[in-house]
Amino acid sequence: SLPAKLINGGIAGLIGVTCVFPIDLAKTRLQNQQNGQRMYTSLSDCLIKTIRSEGYFGMYRGAAVNLTLVTPEKAIKLAANDFFRHHLSKDGRKLTLLKEMLAGCGAGTCQVIVTTPMEMLKIQLQDAGRIGAVLGCVGVRRQRCAVAALSGAGQAEAGRAGKGSQGTTATQITRELLRSKGIAGLYKGLGATLLRDVPFSIVYFPLFANLNKLGQKDPNVKAPFYVSFLSGCVAGSTAAVAVNPCDVIKTRLQSLQRGVNEDTYSGILDCAKKIWQREGPTAFFKGAYCRALVIAPLFGIAQVVYFVGIAEFLLDMLPKRRA
Repeated sequence: SLPAKLINGGIAGLIGVTCVFPIDLAKTRLQNQQNGQRMYTSLSDCLIKTIRSEGYFGMYRGAAVNLTLVTPEKAIKLAANDFFRHHLSKDGRKLTLLKEMLAGCGAGTCQVIVTTPMEMLKIQLQDAGRIGAVLGCVGVRRQRCAVAALSGAGQAEAGRAGKGSQGTTATQITRELLRSKGIAGLYKGLGATLLRDVPFSIVYFPLFANLNKLGQKDPNVKAPFYVSFLSGCVAGSTAAVAVNPCDVIKTRLQSLQRGVNEDTYSGILDCAKKIWQREGPTAFFKGAYCRALVIAPLFGIAQVVYFVGIAEFLLDMLPKRRA
C-alpha cells in the first residue's frame, strides 16, 4: 500500500542518513575545493580536520535538513518506481530492461521536487566550515594559516577565524533565498540535479531488480535479507560512481559561497568546461569513493527496510476500524 511505501522509505532514509552523513559532508567539501584551495587531501584527512576545527558534531552540519526531507524524498523515489513498474507491466508479465529503465527514469524525475531544495540547503551548511577556514586564512594571517593548513596543526585556528560563516542556519538560508530570488532560489541547480538523479535511477533500479532476482529461489518468494542488502549496496555504489561527474557539477553550481580565487559558473556547460580546462578530467571524479561509501549502505538499508516490510508490521499493529 502507498502508506506502507511512504513509511518504509522514511524509516530507511532516517537510518541511512544518520549512519553515513559524515562521509557525505567530506564528499561535498572534497568536490567543492578547487586546485588553488586544496585544504583536504582525502576522506580521512577531511574528517580529522573537521573534528579538530568544528568538533565531532561539525561532521553533522546540514544533517537536520536531510533528516527532515529524506523521508519524503526516499518515499517518492521508491513509490514512484513501483508506480511506473506497475503501469509499464502488462498482465503482470516480466518487465523488459528498457521498461525497467523507464520506470527508474520516472522515479528520478519525480524525486527532484524534494531533492533539489534539500541538496541546495545541505550543501551550504556542509561547506560552511571549509569556506570559513579558507576565508580565515586571508589577510594578515594568510601566510601563517597557509602553512598551518598544510600541516593540519593549525586547522582549528583557521576554522575559528572563519567561524562567522558557520553560524548560518537552514532557516536563514531559506528565508534569504525566498526573499531575494523567490522559490527559484531553492531550485538552483535543478537541471544538474535531474542530470544526476535520472541517470542514477535508470542504472540503479534495473540493476538492483536483476541482482535481487539472483537470490530468489522462487519468483513468488522474497529474496533473503542479505541478498536485498548486498543488491542495494552493489547497485547503489555502481550507479553513484557512474553519475559522479554530474554530482560534481551539481555541487559546484549549488554552492553560493566561494573561497578566494575560486571559479564561479553560469550554468552546466560553463561549469563542465571550466573544470575540464582548469582541473583536468579527473576532477569530475572528486569524492567518487566517498559517494559510493554513502550510497551503498544508504540504498542497501533502504531496500532491506522496504523488502522486510517494517511499515507493514507497524500498520498491522494498529487497531482495525470496524465496518
